[in-house]
Amino acid sequence: MAGPHDRLAPDVRRGAVVQLTLLALIAGGITTAVAVIPKWLPPSASEQADRIDFVFWYVTIICIVIYAIVAAVLAYATWKFRVGPDDDSDGPPVHGHTGLEIGWTAIPFALVTSMAIVSAIVLARNDATGKHPLRVDVTAQQFAWTFKYPEHHDLTTNVLRLPVGQPARFTLRALDVIHSFWVPEFAQKQDAVPGTETHVTVTPNRVGTYPIICTELCGLGHAVMRSTVIVMPKDEFEAWANKSGQPGGGGGAALGKTVFVNNGCGACHTLQAAKSTGKVGPDLDKLPDYAQQAGKPLEQFVHESIVNPDAYVEKGYPANVMPKNFASLPKAQLDALVKYLVDSSKAAK
Repeated sequence: MAGPHDRLAPDVRRGAVVQLTLLALIAGGITTAVAVIPKWLPPSASEQADRIDFVFWYVTIICIVIYAIVAAVLAYATWKFRVGPDDDSDGPPVHGHTGLEIGWTAIPFALVTSMAIVSAIVLARNDATGKHPLRVDVTAQQFAWTFKYPEHHDLTTNVLRLPVGQPARFTLRALDVIHSFWVPEFAQKQDAVPGTETHVTVTPNRVGTYPIICTELCGLGHAVMRSTVIVMPKDEFEAWANKSGQPGGGGGAALGKTVFVNNGCGACHTLQAAKSTGKVGPDLDKLPDYAQQAGKPLEQFVHESIVNPDAYVEKGYPANVMPKNFASLPKAQLDALVKYLVDSSKAAK
């Protein structure tokens, strides 16, 4: 005949399950709020970032569920089975539960395996270039980025422009030390290593302007080794690339100004013709005076100052600040830039 304790056992078990469930919901709710409310991740602006975000939230949801169950059991056990004051006795011996042991081994194994499979699929898809990727050569050098478009007459610029919806395959090189190319909104990061080439693929899916950051400590100017990527509609990108990349396109002065703007020269220099007011480097409207002080013809002085900026350093400005990557500009762009600076500085006097 069943005793009163036996009749109460199912009710007790049901009560324990309800209490554990409530504790798990509370722990899961708090953890979910911590995961969702703060903006832990930057806005996604590429297909690769969307996939990585999926993996992030897939793993996060699994972790929240496991944490909620463990926290609920710990809280319930601490609450219900704590010993009384001055109770030094041992608890009753408990035999292992084979089914429970199998469960808590098999379920984590299945979850971890699923995370590995999902991650592997995302990594493989993120590295796929598609049939017609835009090729971009990225050169890293203390402390600047240079971007070259081989399919557009080797158009070279310090501001990266990409068409929305088209995969871009980057080939990265470093001329001095290790750098690391990162656009937070693209969720893709790759090192640029001297003596070798590395690659990374990005498919932008949102028009906008985003920062390019070097995430590898590369010297005293590491903090300022930044640039910008502009994602634009395909027709606007093609119009820009065709106009900027055509040898001599738009005329000498127009091409020279385009090279000046594309390479971010106005961020550091003042030049009246370009309406730039940078103060980091010398005033380019005074180039004739600087050439006279250096004892060189103006055009030769300007050319040398671009390809070898430390050959003559104007008083009051430090050496080893201006990037030396401008020497890699295609000849047509370099010549147009030199002529533009010469003519503009003469006109400013």
